[in-house]
Amino acid sequence: MYNWDENPDLNITPLIDVMLVLMAIFMITIPVMQYQEQIELPDGSKSLKANNDEALLVEIDKDLTIHYNNQKYTIDTFPDAFRLKTGDIDKNRPIYINADKDIAYENVIYILKVVKQSGFKKASLLTL
Repeated sequence: MYNWDENPDLNITPLIDVMLVLMAIFMITIPVMQYQEQIELPDGSKSLKANNDEALLVEIDKDLTIHYNNQKYTIDTFPDAFRLKTGDIDKNRPIYINADKDIAYENVIYILKVVKQSGFKKASLLTL
């Protein structure tokens, strides 16, 4: 009757061809697909500057010298000195951090972290 082969060979060549075509289609279409999120940014004013008499000011110059309350600190001595000087100050007062544009970003973030860990809730970075 019928002569069946006991060990048939599986031909996967068409399957591989289809998978390669699908992979090429995905490689072409995925970079074209973009997700766009609508964000409404607040309107800023270049003429309006932060002017608050009760705000605290921390300044960092390009030599990483930190100026606070007419005193100079290094980046290593600032955290302890800042916590001691601001221990009795209201933590809702705004603090402005003014950094030189030539210093590394990680140093500015370090100072911001020290201010936040000291308990202040309103810390801002100033721009010129």
